Amino acid sequence: MKRTHTAAATLAAAALVMAATGCSSGGSASTSTGGGNAGGSDAAASLHLPNLKGQKIQVAAVWTGAEQKNFLKVTARFDQLTGASTTFVPTGDNVSTFLGSKIQGGGQPDVAFLPQPGVLQQFAKAGWLKPVDSTVKDQLAKNYTPGWRTLGAYKGTQYGVYYKAANKSLVWYNTAAWQQAGLSKAPASWADLLKDGQTLSDSGTTPFSIGGGDGWTLTDWFENIYLSQAGATKYDQLTKHQIKWTDTSVAKALTTLAQLFGKPTLMAGGARGALQTDFPTSVDQTFAKSPKAAMVFEGDFAATNIAQETTAKVGTDAKAFPFPAVGSGQAPVVSGGDVAVALKNTKGAQALLRYLASVDGAETGIKQGGFLSPNKAAPLSTYTNSVERTIAQNLISAGDGFRFDMSDQSPAAFGGTKGQGEWKDLQDFLAKPSDVAGAQRKLEADAAKAYANAG
Repeated sequence: MKRTHTAAATLAAAALVMAATGCSSGGSASTSTGGGNAGGSDAAASLHLPNLKGQKIQVAAVWTGAEQKNFLKVTARFDQLTGASTTFVPTGDNVSTFLGSKIQGGGQPDVAFLPQPGVLQQFAKAGWLKPVDSTVKDQLAKNYTPGWRTLGAYKGTQYGVYYKAANKSLVWYNTAAWQQAGLSKAPASWADLLKDGQTLSDSGTTPFSIGGGDGWTLTDWFENIYLSQAGATKYDQLTKHQIKWTDTSVAKALTTLAQLFGKPTLMAGGARGALQTDFPTSVDQTFAKSPKAAMVFEGDFAATNIAQETTAKVGTDAKAFPFPAVGSGQAPVVSGGDVAVALKNTKGAQALLRYLASVDGAETGIKQGGFLSPNKAAPLSTYTNSVERTIAQNLISAGDGFRFDMSDQSPAAFGGTKGQGEWKDLQDFLAKPSDVAGAQRKLEADAAKAYANAG
């Protein structure tokens, strides 16, 4: 499963360092009496959530472990404010299959979190989703930029609330290797990144660890370069297949990527080694006691791999910097995220969506740690440390300049299936980076077929 949602993100535990209860008897739940809510935020008082005492709500998501435990604290806060009784239903990795079977059997949960915009569109097209009500729309209008609201809509109808986000524009580095090579600051451009890579190579350390065995990591490389170099308009057009993969902008991005892929000495194990390396290994071998590389590109979720699978300490042994700007473009901000949708048209489902879209809902999640919120009204001071605040500020500051992971918005046959489509095509390109035109033709053929079949 592609790592676009934040199921593995543990920002607080990782300490990522950037280089540069009671209810009233009336119709609404009280947020100022009983149940231990004294001292709650003003944001909760303004929500006017309904009295849901005695009502049971089910919410489904892929999350496990610490992430599930933290989300249960969010639902506990909602229950405290409304009197509802909310239970969590784990979906397993195949969210679409799990929910589809539940819906067809009439046993769907009230609310579900979907990890991809394409799944939301698929479910909306099938008539499985319930539009959000006016109270949810009000929260979205106040707290979210148009970009995030659009991602939760289908054909002009709002269905979802993006509750969690992920930052997929980070490069992690081994601080000891950097110090040994005499490097002291983050690269400001793609050219600087390659230059630093050569400096590392000259010092005796292979600069890049690439998890090319997992094709989705290669799509992330392409997307960051393409967004920075071609810009947001072209990115949106390519995402929707409104321009072909044979477009000159794609050729330019692949040629830029070949500046790295075409130099075997810059990659641990060369191209062949990269193609045999999965994502977890690509991170592990960068922060092993005897590292095979100095840098690995991927999202904030790499922090979990570092913390759980190596002895490196994030913040000291392992740090990260933003993916640099390419050419004259802006530094890219590519994001992933989890969108909450209603599968039942109930008062409880709409109330939960309203809460998740609110400042209080965002604050409750942020306080648990390991959480990045796209809610622009959530105070940055809520984040538990300066590192998390920096990550959140970068995302919020991007406004609508961020873009959601391109392959996650594509038909699964093209952008989300192992051994075929974009994943396979970019693996082939890694093996033969000199054939830009050939890679473009294969990408376009696979994209055209997948988009045609998807309707």
